[in-house]
Amino acid sequence: MPLAVKWLKDLIPPKLASELEPPVLSIEVARAPSSSLCLLCKGGRMLCGKLRCPIIAKAQSLARCSARIESERIEGSTPPGVFVGRIGYPKVYVGPMVPPYFGDTSILDEPELWVGKTINEIMDYRFSLVRGKVRASVFDAPSGGGTLGLLQELAMSTSPIDSEAVFARRPRGVITLSEDTPPFGPSAPLKSFRAAEVKVDRRIEKAFYDRDLRATEAVVDLYSEGVSVTKLQRAFSLGMFGVRSRRRLVPTRWSITAVDSILSQALIDEVKQYDTIDEYRVYSFENLDNLYVAILMPERWSFEWIECWFPGTTWNPDAGASPAMMGDHEYYWGRTTYPDVGGCYYACRLAVAERLSRERRQASALVLREIHPGYILPVGVWNVRESVRAMLRAEPKRFDDLQAALNHACSKLTVPLRRWIESSELLKRALFQRKITEFSP
Repeated sequence: MPLAVKWLKDLIPPKLASELEPPVLSIEVARAPSSSLCLLCKGGRMLCGKLRCPIIAKAQSLARCSARIESERIEGSTPPGVFVGRIGYPKVYVGPMVPPYFGDTSILDEPELWVGKTINEIMDYRFSLVRGKVRASVFDAPSGGGTLGLLQELAMSTSPIDSEAVFARRPRGVITLSEDTPPFGPSAPLKSFRAAEVKVDRRIEKAFYDRDLRATEAVVDLYSEGVSVTKLQRAFSLGMFGVRSRRRLVPTRWSITAVDSILSQALIDEVKQYDTIDEYRVYSFENLDNLYVAILMPERWSFEWIECWFPGTTWNPDAGASPAMMGDHEYYWGRTTYPDVGGCYYACRLAVAERLSRERRQASALVLREIHPGYILPVGVWNVRESVRAMLRAEPKRFDDLQAALNHACSKLTVPLRRWIESSELLKRALFQRKITEFSP
């Protein structure tokens, strides 16, 4: 069901609802276990199969951060953090994200620094950011001005900025579970927002003021100049790139996947010009009770991403079920449809393409992910991108043939090889399809 707990205000007439003081905390849970099960369990008996109740875990983290929010005014150093919503598109909510304290807050909105952190630490980072909301049309991006113009300036910053946000009411927490974006903390309608002088990144500023540079070109050029993926996603969502008349605000969750897709495709076009690797390689990595294994094969470019959600995880809540598997793939000429597995596909593809680009080689890449019950809630596709990046930075095990590589991969994985083969188009092709070169004299 889409909502495990819903605002009581949503169920009463708007006129009466507007007179009610909103509570400090409400909770939304996407694809939660049945309400009857949650009601029976109440987070104490773990009937959903999780090692820890995700609703309570997030509520506890939010409560710790919300305790600092004592009024409608928040003063602190924004990382900088900004958010563009998608509800009501093309009229969406935009706003800054500000913690109730000053200092170097960069880590609060920089997933590149989160590998090795615990889920509790990541939740505390995210829930300490108080989000302001004002309505804007996605078509306002070219003109900027007002709060939107200030947000665009923030997105060019090289460091945290001291700021003040005044809300229409005391911010309350709306807890969401999403595989696409990191968790979000308390929010409220924004009355005013002020920020200290911004020290801008001249690279982003130059692309922002280039009204003839296409958005795709801007993203690729800035990435090649060393601008981080997170900063590119932030600016892309605020409509800061592209031909002036065509600039649009892009909801944050869409901008994340868009940037991953643009960058990975540019790198793939590059690696297709290189020779293939001359061996089979196996990489492995563990993070947040996720197990990753990558197999690179000495073939022309192709790519496949398969996820296996164990019983008791967010998207496979039945503790008595078998592991649920889902994946998508592309051959040499790419794909024309959006993958069913979602944004994780492009996040992983970017990490793989980066590795091959650095080496100036191409390969066929199969990346497998096992999600175990200790991963009590989704934290966003950054987890895949940064985990696969970390995995591919390590030294791989090298083999002369596919069978040896698969044997080693299976020593790292929990799910039997048979199930991976059943789910994998690349493995079926590699194991069972004969090549035309085998028939040459």
